[in-house]
Parts: sequence; structure tokens; C-alpha cells
Amino acid sequence: MSSLSHNSPSQIKGKPRGLSRHRRREAIWGMICVAPAVLGFLLWQLGPILGSLFIAFTDWGIAGTPDWVGLGNFKQIFTEDQLFRKSLGVTLYFSLASVPLRMLLAFLLAVLLNQKIRALPIFRTIFYLPSIVPAIASSVLWIWLFNPDFGLLNAVLRPLGFPKIQWIYGSDSVIPSFILMSLWDIGPMMIIFLAGLQGVPRQLYEAVEIDGGNAWHRLKHITVPMITPTILFNLILSIIGAMQTFVQPYVMTDGGPNNNSLMYVLYLYKKAFEQSQMGYASALAWILFVIIAVMSFVVFRTSSSWVYYEGR
Repeated sequence: MSSLSHNSPSQIKGKPRGLSRHRRREAIWGMICVAPAVLGFLLWQLGPILGSLFIAFTDWGIAGTPDWVGLGNFKQIFTEDQLFRKSLGVTLYFSLASVPLRMLLAFLLAVLLNQKIRALPIFRTIFYLPSIVPAIASSVLWIWLFNPDFGLLNAVLRPLGFPKIQWIYGSDSVIPSFILMSLWDIGPMMIIFLAGLQGVPRQLYEAVEIDGGNAWHRLKHITVPMITPTILFNLILSIIGAMQTFVQPYVMTDGGPNNNSLMYVLYLYKKAFEQSQMGYASALAWILFVIIAVMSFVVFRTSSSWVYYEGR
């Protein structure tokens, strides 16, 4: 009873008043720190996003006055536009092939770079370096590499007995060429995987070794389950990035040959800025948004069955 008599009412009822004041101060500083990003989104991004939604229901050629057409753009896209189906199919083909290959290669490189070897920082720099090359510069470089007559790739394959490959100049080989090219800039994904690998507790590997497990057992039962949150993160970003591929087909093929590299965003760009059909392009953009949102939702929805969180 004597000890309680010396406590203030605020201390008896709950937490000390000073602690709540400290948390309020932290909350205020947190809001101040995020305010520039939030204001930037509200002022410079939310407005154009809502504006594009309105434009998607109009027939607007940029210079004139928008004419309200309702669902006319969407009806034409789904019922009459063959290039919409072509570009969507090309983009899905590229995404479904490039995303798993990029993730697998980035993960394998991260596993190798997670070992204790000499000159490890040099190897990490070498594998990360291509990702900082500007997309335009790397596209110009790959145009030379893919040249069927004097390109480096055919020059290497020809002595091995391979026939001359047309690469980006062939209708059947253009998307496989872009898939091969997409493996060029996996540096950021590799670094994220490497960070996840370095967060795996060493004692788990030691437990597997004590039980007589080998490298495959460590990979299957420890490494992969422990970095599934990292895999989920890279998977979502890879899907979004692949579905929005634009620079490489724009610079290297302009959608050819025979529209076999007409990526969705490239087709959207042509409609908006080459044919001045801004309303139609906005409708295409919102369709792409819905497709990416659905794909991301499916991945998140199914992640509970394969993603392991240590705290759960």
C-alpha cells in the first residue's frame, strides 16, 4: 500500500505520461518525413491517374476537345483490335518465360556470391555492373551483338557448327532474343537475393550438417524456405517490370518483324503519341493496370501456401 501511494494517477492507470509524449513526438516526425512523398503522389501522380481514367472514356486526339464515348474504347479494344490481342500475347509470352529465368539465374548467382571466396567484392561488382548501364546504351550494344552477319553471338556460335541465327531480325527468334537479353541486368535482383541469403541463421545449416545432410539438403530444406519472402518480393517486381517492357523493343525493333515484338506498352505508346489517340491509349493503360493487379493479387493470394515467415 505504501508503494502505491507514491505513484501518480497516470502511472497507476497505465503507461507513464512521458512515454506517451515520446510516442506522439515519434508519430509527428514520422508524418513529417513521409509528407514529401505523400504530397508528391497527391499533387503529381494521383491527378494524372484520375485524369487518365476520365480520358479512357473519351475520344481525344490531344489537340482537340475530348468527346465522351463511354465504353466505346473498351468495346473496340476487346472486339475489333487485333493488335491488342497480338501485343498482349507477345507480352505474356515474354513475361512467362523471362521472369522465371531471371529469378533462377539471379538466385544461383546470389548463392555463389554468398560463399567465402577470394576477390568476392570484385565478382559482385562484375555481375552488378550491367544493371547500371542505361537502357538505351545497352539496347544499342545488343543490336550489334544480335546482328546476324557480323554480330558477336553468331561469330561465337558459327565455329561450333550452329547455323546463322537471325535473332531480333527473325519473326520466330525475336522474343527469345529479348528473353536472352533480359538476363543481362539481373544485378538488383541478385543483390536482394544475396541480402536474403545472408539473413539465414548459420545454426540451421550446422544442424543439417550434424544430421548428415549435404548441400542439396541445405538448399532444399533451409535456404529456399527461409528466403521465400525474398522470392515473393522479387517475383512481384519482376512481373510488373516484364509486363511494362518498352525501351528494348522500341529502340531495337519498333515492334517488328511482323509485330512479333510489339509489346503492350509499345503498342500503347504508338496509339498515344504516333496516332494521337489519347483516349484509346488511356483505355489500354487501364486494362494493363487491371491485368497486373489481378496477377499480383493471385500471387499474393497463393503466397500463404509457399511463403514462410519466421515470426509465424
